[in-house]
Amino acid sequence: MARVVFLLVPQLHLLDLAGPAQVFSTAADLGYDYRLHYVADREVVPTVQGVPLVAGLRWPELTRDDLVVVPGWRLHAHGPQGPVGPDDLRRLADHHAAGGTVASVCAGAYALGRAGLLDGRRCTTHHDVQDELARRFPSARVVRDVLYVVDERVVTSAGIASGIDVALHLVATRHGPAVAARIARALVLHSRRNGHEPQAGAMLRHRSHLSDAVHRVQDLIDRRFAEPLPLADLAAAGGVAERTLTRLFRRATGLTPLGYQQLLRVERAEHLIGHGATVEGAARTVGFTDARMLRRLRARATRDRSAPAGSSRPGTGTRPAETRAG
Repeated sequence: MARVVFLLVPQLHLLDLAGPAQVFSTAADLGYDYRLHYVADREVVPTVQGVPLVAGLRWPELTRDDLVVVPGWRLHAHGPQGPVGPDDLRRLADHHAAGGTVASVCAGAYALGRAGLLDGRRCTTHHDVQDELARRFPSARVVRDVLYVVDERVVTSAGIASGIDVALHLVATRHGPAVAARIARALVLHSRRNGHEPQAGAMLRHRSHLSDAVHRVQDLIDRRFAEPLPLADLAAAGGVAERTLTRLFRRATGLTPLGYQQLLRVERAEHLIGHGATVEGAARTVGFTDARMLRRLRARATRDRSAPAGSSRPGTGTRPAETRAG
């Protein structure tokens, strides 16, 4: 079981809380063992939108598998120090020091900064308060105009709807992209991604279409992206002919089925490398026979991300080489 603990403060924004809570609640409904907790320094917590929330006064015992989330609040409702007290700041720092993950939505990044968790780390927050965050925490490396940033189990997001994006990313990290894609579809989410950050996952970036046949094929690729997947098997899953699938898939996503599979492999490999795996080990884990193809695709993705706006085909994002994988 993994606990997700939301630290509630007065004048928090409902969607900063409700978005990620809905993601983890839906994961629990689908059979993944999450238990949600809401803690505060008072039983009834007022919100910006006027809906009062009821919270517990005692924190549960945490393990390194648990997640603590600090939703954002209306900044001018509190003084420069913010609404999070020293005891809760210490809990945030201690949980991270013990190997746990700490996340923030919008102004919640200020609590992470006061807990010392942003020193020397990349982070972000809502675009309206990025300058203030950088001023208050000069040791932090504020990344501007992105949806979220992950740096050594410290996760910060831009706020409001991006709390959903970061929660889906955390689910994908733990359970794989297919589970996160399934939750996104259950929530009827229309993809909105920032293509300049690797965590802008392909599983959602290429899911904003209405083709049931392509969604079925993507579901299969998401579950088995590390395996060789013949086009005939994919076409059978979609209930269409091979040539029809290729045409439908490209029209819906801007990629071929193989290109989509390779994109998932590269993103998963990037995550593994970021957590200490070698390039060779990551390549084999995601289904490449050796590291050469992975290096080629990573180099191509880097070139595509650095290309001038409008230089790639619309809707494609990063386009891996159309080469047989694995």
